[in-house]
Amino acid sequence: MLEKIYGKFWQTVIDTMLEGLMLVDPDGKIIYVNRAFEQLSGYSKEEVEGQTCEILGCDTCFGTRKEGKDKYCALFKEGKVRRRKCIFQKKDGSELHVLKNAAVIRDKTGKVVGGVENLTDLRPIVEKEEVILNLRKQLSNEDGFHGMLGKSAVMKKVFDLIASAAPSEAPAVIYGESGTGKELAAAAIHHLSRRHEGPFVKVNCAALNENLLESELFGHVKGAFTGADRTRVGRFEAANSGAIFLDEIGDLPLSTQTKLLRVLQEKEFERVGDNRPIATDVRVLAATNKDLDRLMQEDLFREDLYYRINVIPIYLPPLRHRRDDIPLLTDTFIHRMRLKTEKAISGIAKDALDVFMQYSWPGNIRELINVIEYAFVLCPQGEITISHLPGQMLGHHPMHVQQGSKTRGKSQKGDERQELVKALQASDGNKSEAARRLGVSRVTLWKRIKKYNIQVDKQIRE
Repeated sequence: MLEKIYGKFWQTVIDTMLEGLMLVDPDGKIIYVNRAFEQLSGYSKEEVEGQTCEILGCDTCFGTRKEGKDKYCALFKEGKVRRRKCIFQKKDGSELHVLKNAAVIRDKTGKVVGGVENLTDLRPIVEKEEVILNLRKQLSNEDGFHGMLGKSAVMKKVFDLIASAAPSEAPAVIYGESGTGKELAAAAIHHLSRRHEGPFVKVNCAALNENLLESELFGHVKGAFTGADRTRVGRFEAANSGAIFLDEIGDLPLSTQTKLLRVLQEKEFERVGDNRPIATDVRVLAATNKDLDRLMQEDLFREDLYYRINVIPIYLPPLRHRRDDIPLLTDTFIHRMRLKTEKAISGIAKDALDVFMQYSWPGNIRELINVIEYAFVLCPQGEITISHLPGQMLGHHPMHVQQGSKTRGKSQKGDERQELVKALQASDGNKSEAARRLGVSRVTLWKRIKKYNIQVDKQIRE
């Protein structure tokens, strides 16, 4: 009954399929293809029907017999093909990755009269696999170290120190300017340590006020303060059996420093609003862009805490002290942005790379990443040139010394506040965008806003 009603519509059904469909006779001659097949292969029905399926050059369908050199179709030998990845040759000569399912067709007597093949386009999956493969290659880069990149002598020493520090249980402090990769160094220590299967918990000590920071680190019980409507687990508790990374530890308030010292000494802490001690087994890794010795002299950092955490000091050099790494870093970040944006940008021109090599990079690697992102916005394709670089960089290049001398002189006079206000105005108060324009982190931006007492909502409209 259904065959009588719908049988005449079978071609319409097949031609609306998204998968390619091909019918072949026992000799491998193509007797029918649907529209999806035409779109996938680039061949029209007239070009392939009547041809043997050898025209498609499938890499798995045919094999060579040991005796004789004739070819046979795997489908008619095996009777069916299930979820086999194949590569076809399209009409234009390019490769087409497909997933093939096929089966032989038999008549009422059981005789094989043909075969049907269903082809699913795998190009989106193959493209994603290529992206993953490229990222894996970057992570295993011989010039890298657990996400950190560098082949200069100074960075090789840093990598050696991290590898030596990792097996220890002792606290470590990573020193370096903003944007030098302190968090990556801490993560590398953890991943190489015996605690690598445990959690790696991060806290930015400069991002929260004193009360919120204490709750963030140690947790609180319900009713401990206004708004504490439930008990909360702190970062130290969450990091148990792993490591906690205290970024910007130089900004830690003295009262919180005292409690941190207790954790290091007694391996226990109390939640805010509670007096019951909670044992913890955590390795403390810290980072700062400040001089902790100077902070101690100014009574802003506890001396006993300093000697507790500073067991293994690690110093990350600024980018201007490792210029040999700039070409490697530039190529790597361009490659990552190319994968992310799918823009046909091949690399960086020599004159633009010369600017990179001579620039002072006050924002370090983070600024380098931001500059490349900026260049990708302006560069339509091909090589990144000087014309695609931010204006503040060009004043540092000999070709632009004269036109940039006034701006540079103003910058050298320390007019940081004016630059900050301009960046906020240009970004309409968007702090992330302003930080990107200045080549600094959001935390550094917040510090400067606080330092110069800038009221963002008011001053960006002046």
